Amino acid sequence: MIELVSQGVSVKSACQVVGLSRSTFYREPTDWRARDAAVIAAIQLMLKKSPKAGFWKIVKRLKLKGYPFNHKRIYRVYCRLGLNLPRRTKRTLPKRPLVPLSVESKVNHQWALDFMHDTLYCGKRFRVLNIIDESTRECLAIEVDTSLPAQRLVRVMEQLKTERGLPNQVRVDNGPELVSSTFADWCEEHGIEVVYIQKGKPQQNGFAERFNGSFRYEFLDAYLFESLSQVREMAWLWRLDYNDERPHESLGHLPPSVYRQKLENSSLEVSY
Repeated sequence: MIELVSQGVSVKSACQVVGLSRSTFYREPTDWRARDAAVIAAIQLMLKKSPKAGFWKIVKRLKLKGYPFNHKRIYRVYCRLGLNLPRRTKRTLPKRPLVPLSVESKVNHQWALDFMHDTLYCGKRFRVLNIIDESTRECLAIEVDTSLPAQRLVRVMEQLKTERGLPNQVRVDNGPELVSSTFADWCEEHGIEVVYIQKGKPQQNGFAERFNGSFRYEFLDAYLFESLSQVREMAWLWRLDYNDERPHESLGHLPPSVYRQKLENSSLEVSY
C-alpha cells in the first residue's frame, strides 16, 4: 500500500487496489498493549492468583473487583495475549532446605523411601518401592508393581505401622507420589515429619541410594524375571537374606536385624 503511494499512485486508487478504506489508511497506528495496559494488568493479576482460570472466570473475578471493562474488551485482549490457546503452567517445588545426613542410634527414628525401575523379560516395565530404616540399615519393605501411586504408598506404610510401628521422620526425594497431598496428609495425621531432599541432590538420601545400589547389583541385574509374582517372591527372599544373614560393614559386619536387636537391648539397659 505504502509502496504504491510512493510510486505516484493516488491514495484513492491504491486503497481500491488493496480493498482498504481511506479512513483506515489515514488512521494513526496505535500500540494496543499501551492502549489496553490496564486490562492486561488486571487479567495478569487474576491469573497470578488463579493460573488455571478460564475467560469467564476472569470476567467474573474482574466484575467482583469493580473493574469497569466489559466482557467484549476483555475477550479481545484475552485473545491477543494468546490466553485462549491451551496453556500449561509449570509446577514449581518449594525451596527445600539442606538437611544434614545424620543418623541417630534409635530404631524407627527415621526411614528412607525411594523408587526404582526395571523391566521383565518380555519388556514390560515395573517399579519398586524400597523403605529403609536409616539407623539399622534394615530393609522394611520392597513393594513391586507396574504402578505405585500415592495411595499404594500409604497402604504399605499402614502395613508397616501394624508390623513395626511408625518413624518420627521419613526422608524422601521430590517424586510425584512423595509430594502428593495424599502422602503428606497421611504423614501429618500420624505425626511424621517429612524431610525432603533438595532437587537434584540424591546424595542427600544416601542411605536409600546405597541400598538401591546393592539391590540393583545383587538382585535386579542378576536375574531375568518372567512375571511380577516372580519378582515379588524373589525380592521377599532376598530381603530376608539382606536383613538376617548379610553382614553390613557400617554396622560392624553385623546383619541389620542383629544390629537392631543390639540397639534395642542397649536402650533397655539404659532405661533401667
